[in-house]
Amino acid sequence: MTIQAILQGREGPIFSCSADQSVADAVAILSEKRIGALPVLDGDKVAGIFSERDVLHGIQNLGAAVMDKRVADVMTADVISVDLQKSAIGALSLMTKRRFRHLPVVEDGKLVGFISIGDLVKYRIDKIESEAAAMRNYIQSA
Repeated sequence: MTIQAILQGREGPIFSCSADQSVADAVAILSEKRIGALPVLDGDKVAGIFSERDVLHGIQNLGAAVMDKRVADVMTADVISVDLQKSAIGALSLMTKRRFRHLPVVEDGKLVGFISIGDLVKYRIDKIESEAAAMRNYIQSA
């Protein structure tokens, strides 16, 4: 299964922020939407990722003053992304090896999706359960 297939089952907007927004505003979006990260956009292009981890690092380094900083000051700017044709298992492997939990999906330089490691783990569990059910059915019909 590809990333495109995973995204096809989704509805609703991709929540994001800009590099010029305040950390406090971005944290409010994370909290309100109950999500762990936001793609940071410059138009349609991904400029970075702002995550819970970035907030924690900012608090460690700057204390409460981090809330008045711009997202650009604390975001992860070295972004790895995938395209729609990447396999779900390949994306899961990439995220596990690189130790990050969110991955922008980009086509023609533009953000078209944003997946979490939870999305990919759910896909993997669903696939394993489906294979197990097929095996049970096969054994019962023999």
